[in-house]
Amino acid sequence: MAKYLAQVIVMGVQVVGRAFARALQQEYAASQAAARARSSAGQHSAAATGISGMSLQEAQQILNVSKLEPEEIQKNYDHLFKVNDKSMGGSFYLQSKVLRAKERLDEELNIKAQQQKHQSQHSMET
Repeated sequence: MAKYLAQVIVMGVQVVGRAFARALQQEYAASQAAARARSSAGQHSAAATGISGMSLQEAQQILNVSKLEPEEIQKNYDHLFKVNDKSMGGSFYLQSKVLRAKERLDEELNIKAQQQKHQSQHSMET
């Protein structure tokens, strides 16, 4: 009986370990995709949505912001990230969503800054 119980426990640990490893791989891949999106200039908002897997509206809802104001985004991000810290009884999944939302909004801010820079260069040339 103890032998079967030990086998069940070992199998359960293996299943949980594989699921955890897969979740980490997916998070790493999403993080790398977001980093590549941030580093490439001239991305459009639709491309950023495709890369991050999150729409601008979804990111704004998660961080509870209506306008793209960096100070408000950072304030809400800091609060939500801290509240969802696993060591404080929060959820790693929700913390990941908060991080992805912040990355998506940061990408949108970068896109807008690039567009404004491009427009100001064109207005100076004419």
